[in-house]
Amino acid sequence: MAEATYKPRLRSLYDEVIKTQMREEFGYKNPYEVPRIDKIVLNMGIGESTADSKKAQIAADDLTMIAGQKAVVTRARTSIASFKVRENMPLGAKVTLRKAQMYEFLDRLITIALPRVRDFRGLNPKSFDGRGNYALGIKEHIVFPEINYDKVDQIWGMDVVVCTTANSDDEARALLRHFNFPFRK
Repeated sequence: MAEATYKPRLRSLYDEVIKTQMREEFGYKNPYEVPRIDKIVLNMGIGESTADSKKAQIAADDLTMIAGQKAVVTRARTSIASFKVRENMPLGAKVTLRKAQMYEFLDRLITIALPRVRDFRGLNPKSFDGRGNYALGIKEHIVFPEINYDKVDQIWGMDVVVCTTANSDDEARALLRHFNFPFRK
């Protein structure tokens, strides 16, 4: 089978520009020391799915269109009577992106989806977990161009977690800034 020659735009940017900038900025001696984006996890929690279990499947279909990769319906591990949740009940959807699909999604997130968010003033630069991973929440999943606004009956929020190989939040923040993440000043 022939090797694929296609390389996402942000992957080329990382290989050709960002790696050298990060090596100069932090003084890495080994090229494998330079942090990179490892994976992106997209998650939708659907609270209404306790009343209507089809909602979780609809959310999974929307998440599949957004990510370009099949989403998995997440289910409850245990029963919680106060939330009317039974064991194995569908509660949401998730997908983990790696390699080319991850870079393609990241490109669409930065260039198309985030500018379409209403009252967008930039991402919070403090939303790191201490180990170099960044989490952000999007209130409306319809900001992605893959979703047809006219066919959506309900708007859901979603979580986006960008996992990096950086050792500290400062290294991860610098890496994401080089990828043109719109952080607040």
